[in-house]
Parts: sequence; structure tokens; C-alpha cells
Amino acid sequence: MAERFEIVEKALLKMLEDKKYSTLRDILATMNPSDVAAIFGSLRDKQIPLMYRLLPKELAAETFVEMEPEDQELLIQGFSDNELKEVLEELYVDDAADLVEEMPANVVKRILKQADPEMRASINQILRYPEYSAGSIMTTEYVSLRPNMTVEEAILRIRRQGVDKETIYTCYVTSKDRKLIGLVTVKDLLLAEDDEMTIEEIMLTNLIFVNTKTDQEEVARMFSKYNFLALPVVDGEGRMVGIVTFDDAMDVMEEEATEDMELMSGMTPSEKPYLRSSAFELFKNRIPWLMLMMVSATFTGLIMTSFEDALAAQIALSAFIPMLMGTGGNSGSQSSVTVIRGLSLGELEFRDIGIILWKEIRTAVMCGVALAVVCFGKIWLVDRMMMGNTNITLRVDLVVCLALAVTVVVAKIVGCLLPMAAKAVKLDPAVMASPFISTIVDALSLLVYFLFAKMILHV
Repeated sequence: MAERFEIVEKALLKMLEDKKYSTLRDILATMNPSDVAAIFGSLRDKQIPLMYRLLPKELAAETFVEMEPEDQELLIQGFSDNELKEVLEELYVDDAADLVEEMPANVVKRILKQADPEMRASINQILRYPEYSAGSIMTTEYVSLRPNMTVEEAILRIRRQGVDKETIYTCYVTSKDRKLIGLVTVKDLLLAEDDEMTIEEIMLTNLIFVNTKTDQEEVARMFSKYNFLALPVVDGEGRMVGIVTFDDAMDVMEEEATEDMELMSGMTPSEKPYLRSSAFELFKNRIPWLMLMMVSATFTGLIMTSFEDALAAQIALSAFIPMLMGTGGNSGSQSSVTVIRGLSLGELEFRDIGIILWKEIRTAVMCGVALAVVCFGKIWLVDRMMMGNTNITLRVDLVVCLALAVTVVVAKIVGCLLPMAAKAVKLDPAVMASPFISTIVDALSLLVYFLFAKMILHV
């Protein structure tokens, strides 16, 4: 599929270069807006307005929504007032609000000036809600019905109002004061036994909804759990103010997953795609974490310095330090990733900490014993007998294997507890991922290693 799109993209770009605008327009008119927007990402700045003006009006608006903010800003700067007004008329309110959030102040001023009063009021309403809340990603364009309407009246209302609504499949039943009291689907209306039945007779009253201040990540989880196409949003008094649609929930899922991945890799989350981020922006996102890890690694150096005499007395000990630190870091990462994922999906809560800790300890003991047994045989058979390292004695082998087993247990405990602790203090658990945990576990594994060496080898 990707190869096919690449061939089509090259062909379209060639048509643009050869000025075959009529053929290009006909092909673009048959394409999906997301695919058209992807092609804009390959154009030079001066080509973007030219290709955009080839698009049919409705496709142009849908493509505009899918484009990168930089390309949107470039187009707006080149639009006449009438062109900008036409684009805004085709946009849904939530898309217009997203556009306003992305643009610089001078562009926002121009957008709001060209928007009609109703859209301007809706945009301002959405922008008033906290960032990353259900209110900030909802749209105010939905079909509202009254409980005393007949099925026939409801269908007629959908026909009249549905053209400008983001979704018409699910319709919401509200009272005169806009309180949400039920919902019906178009399927319910079409399959109703009698056109004179009232909406109240067929509507579903056992509703699932969210508040305007509900976190967007929680909203996305509800879509995943209940397979919704849309989710109603109510204010503090139970009045319906909008809906979150499936496409917006998908965007949130992608955004949150990307943010978690970047945090777990030790980077500040970026709002731009990789190819649109400058080297300096990448530097700013990465250097704080690298600095933190470098400074925190000082503890590892201090521990090694404290046990210099032990290393000098038993040179063989130094050969196994990388293995211990690597195994400990990997063990801690396994636990942390599992717990972070569970927290992100809502499968785990802070109250489950006892269950999680007990399960990780049992898992860690089994892993630690298995690794220690294999490590004992490997050191004795390979390092001592096959490679002829006579510095490795039975007691050295024992120190390494005991330290390895304990390190795995300690690492898994740290790996599961730190994300839970972050959750308890309202931090993103992903912050406590691989780089951070590895640094802590490295120091602890060395401490365990040298304590065993001191006890068994008396160094």
C-alpha cells in the first residue's frame, strides 16, 4: 500500500511540475483528504497554494484540516479574506478551534475576524476549557432531539440539520434546559414500528457521558472500552454542551502513545513530527534528560570509588560489573513498562500496589534464581575452564550469582514501585521509565555486588 501511494505521489508531483493542472485536478478529486494532505508535505512552499487551489471546495476544506500547521499557516497567509471565509465555513467547530490553537496571534486574529459570529462563539467556548480535557477536544455540532417528538418529526429534523453536523448516526435527547436525558440512533428511528411513536418511547436512558473537565486520556479509554462512535459531554450542571467523536479520540490515543514513548526514552515530548523538527529543537528536548542521567550516574561512580580496594584485591570482580548492571537495568525496565502500560490503559490503580508488588517479587525470585543458575554454570565452564581464567574461584562465582539474583529482585521492585509513586503524586508514570530506572538500578546493583564480595571474599 505504501509503495502504491509513493508511485501515485511521484506521478502527481510530476504533473504539477509539467503544469498538467486539469488532469491533476481530476485525480485529486478522487482521493482521500488524508492522502492529499500527505502529498502537500512533499511540496515546496511556493507549490502549496497552487495545488490547494486545484482542489474542489469540499475536498479543500477536509484536506486543510489534515495538513500540518506550518502548511496551514502558509495557506492562510496567502488567502484572500473571501477564500479564508469559505474554508472556515466548511470546517467543523472543533477543527476550527484546533486551528486557532496552532496558529500565531496575528493569524488567529484574522481567522476570528472572518469566522461567522456563531462559529466564533463556539470556538471561544471550546478554548475556555482546560487543555487536554474533554471540553477542549469536543465539537458543539451534534443533532439534538426532544423527548416528545415523533419518529417522523425526528427524521425530518435530522434531514434539515444533519448537513452541518459532524455525525448524525447518534442523536441526543435533551430537555428544554438542555439536560441530557437519552439518545437514539438513526437505526432506531428507521426501524421504529410506527412513525407516530415518540422519541421518549424508544430512546436509551442508561447513558455513558463525560464532563467537560474529564481528562482526554480517560475519554480515549472510554472509546476503546465501549466502542463508541461519539461520546456526549456535559457541563457541571448536567447540560449537554457537545460531543467527542471517534476521530478526535483516535488523535488523542496517538498523541498520548507518542508522548509516553518519548518520556520512556528519556526525551521531552515534541509537538512537531520528526522531519519538521530542527536539530536545535531535538537538542532542547533531549539534553535536559541526558544531563540528569549523567549527574545521577555520579552515584555509580561514588560506589565504585568506595570499593576500590575490593576491586584491587579481586580483579576478576570487575569483569562481571557490566553484566550485572545490564541485567538489572533490563529487569527494572520490564517491570516498569508493564506497570506503565497497565496504568495508561486504566487496568491498574494505586490501590493495586500491594498486589503488583507481591506478583513482581514472586516473578523476580523465579527470574533471579533461573539467571543465577545459568550464570553459575556459564562462569565456571566458559570463563574459568574454557578460557582459563584462574582468577575466578568458586567463591567469586558464588558472589556474582548471588548478586545477580538479588539485583533482579531489587530491580523489579524498583521498576514497579516508581511508576506507581509517580501516579500517586499526579506525575506521568512514563517519566519513571527505562533511563531513570536504569540509573537507580545501576547504583543499587553495584552496592549489592560489593556487599556480597565483602561478606564472602572478605575484601
